[in-house]
Amino acid sequence: MALYDVPAPAKINLFLHVTGRRADGYHTLETVFRFIDLCDSLSFDLRRDGQIERDEDAGLPGLAPQDDLVLRAAHALQKATGTRQGVQIRYEKHIPAGGGLGGGSSDAATTLIALNRLWQTGLSRDELMALARPLGADVPVFIFGRPAFARGIGDVLEPVELPERSYLVVHPPQHVPTAAVFSAPDLTRNTESVRITVFADWQKINAPKNGLIEGGLFGSNDLEPVVFAKYPKVEQAAKWLYDRGFSARMSGSGACIFVEFVTLQQARMSQQQIISKISGVHGNAFIQESWACPGLIDHPLLHWVSS
Repeated sequence: MALYDVPAPAKINLFLHVTGRRADGYHTLETVFRFIDLCDSLSFDLRRDGQIERDEDAGLPGLAPQDDLVLRAAHALQKATGTRQGVQIRYEKHIPAGGGLGGGSSDAATTLIALNRLWQTGLSRDELMALARPLGADVPVFIFGRPAFARGIGDVLEPVELPERSYLVVHPPQHVPTAAVFSAPDLTRNTESVRITVFADWQKINAPKNGLIEGGLFGSNDLEPVVFAKYPKVEQAAKWLYDRGFSARMSGSGACIFVEFVTLQQARMSQQQIISKISGVHGNAFIQESWACPGLIDHPLLHWVSS
């Protein structure tokens, strides 16, 4: 038995507000998560010997097995359910590490969902989310499976309705470690809370006119000033987009920057324009790669899990 080419989609944060800091050092946040059609791909071959292993070329170069969220997720499910089955895992990475797109978290969530099916362990969505929380703050939303308004440390999730949109995502050639961003002394930690209804009303007021998005993006990403100060190529990419009239925003703790469009065609046209323009710019290494992709209404594995 096996499951092949199982998708693990990236996420973007449409906004990210840091509203406080708890006594235990964790930050309280408000954000809206959206999945996009930029996916890693994982395959799982059932093993009867109980061993959990990954192919030699899986994951990221230099990533130790004990630090691999995919392996940690598989071991967590095996331990929680007592199954004696194992798995051979291989995966193909497309989501950049350290890009603020949740690639490692998404891979871990897809592993929990896929192995719950392959091993026939029968855990519910809530039970899988409980296993996901110790793996990382972003892992539960991928199990949740829907665009979500998140509070707390990102673990209090409410479904949110989002319109069809497409995105241009650009990746500056820098790896941004999340922990360093949140520990920065100059990080603003007192943004005023907003209600989900405020975000919903804003979407209605700022609906596209004549096929164009007007009014920019809701809120802000409070991590941008810290990242821009420490990682100049991220700031350079964002400024380059701003200067050409794009309403651009960093996702998560960076480094990726996104621009929202009504249609995929618009995103692809803008991608081609950007590629043609930077090809003639001296020292254009502030954009390493880019993707034009639609936003997803739901996670592609939403119905693999019973609610």
